[in-house]
Amino acid sequence: MQFNENAELDTSQVNDQRGGGVGGRVALGGGGLGIVGVIIYFVLSQLGGGAELPTGSGFGDVGQNQQVGSEAIKEKCRTGADANRESDCRAVAFINSIQGYWTDQFARSGRTYQQAQTNFFSGGVQTRCGNATSAVGPFYCPADGQVYIDLNFYQELRQKFGAEGGPFVEAYILAHEYGHHVQNLLGTSDRVGQEAGPTSGSVRLELQADCYAGAWANHAQSVPTASGRPLITGVTQEDVDAALDAAARIGDDYIQSELGGGQVDTTQFTHGSSAQRQKWYTTGYDTGDPARCDTFGTDNLG
Repeated sequence: MQFNENAELDTSQVNDQRGGGVGGRVALGGGGLGIVGVIIYFVLSQLGGGAELPTGSGFGDVGQNQQVGSEAIKEKCRTGADANRESDCRAVAFINSIQGYWTDQFARSGRTYQQAQTNFFSGGVQTRCGNATSAVGPFYCPADGQVYIDLNFYQELRQKFGAEGGPFVEAYILAHEYGHHVQNLLGTSDRVGQEAGPTSGSVRLELQADCYAGAWANHAQSVPTASGRPLITGVTQEDVDAALDAAARIGDDYIQSELGGGQVDTTQFTHGSSAQRQKWYTTGYDTGDPARCDTFGTDNLG
């Protein structure tokens, strides 16, 4: 896949805090942690690598003590051509596309979509859900309605989880987090407590966010920018397969068996199995219809 080189990027949807983060503890709640969330935090801690992610590792090349700032990224990331060259501009472009998609979807149903900022950070960050370190992984904070991501997470996903990686994997992760924002706007997140288990509300919330990510991916090549031109072109089956591979690598069963000691305990599931995550992303991608993502209204999660 690639970006339309003449398409304009909107950096107002991004707040670049890299270099200025503060670590700590993040509050846990329905939708409060994202694609890997608390699973990554505990697994990496057990493996002795959970305190920090590597910095300056190929996604914007920003070290933990190096301040960037939103003005700098505004100057750097102007067009799709910049997104094709610079990986942090690529994240801006994906965010623009994802939010453009949901703006249209909400309008079709007579609602108004409220845009959410994505915060780039390194090392740690302060949020209204509490403080968080990079080890928590990408997450959405419903208290402030914003997405948080240490962009070096993508290297972590490849190195520790064995994912193929690639641009569409990065898109999947961001689209999943914005799926949590949609759930927050629709009140779905309020239906979920802190319970765990294979059919728990937490699992259903995460699988629905995967499905929402797939629905965006189905429309990725048709979502226009403000100028009316599609931002993303050339999505291939290989791109989709890479996203599905990443979904499998962050299933509860895969993480427990491959990174957490070998024992799979379904009573501790909070995000769904690898097969379930692939199933619901595929459901969203094949149908392109968020209405087909009702994980709360089915007894068959996969």
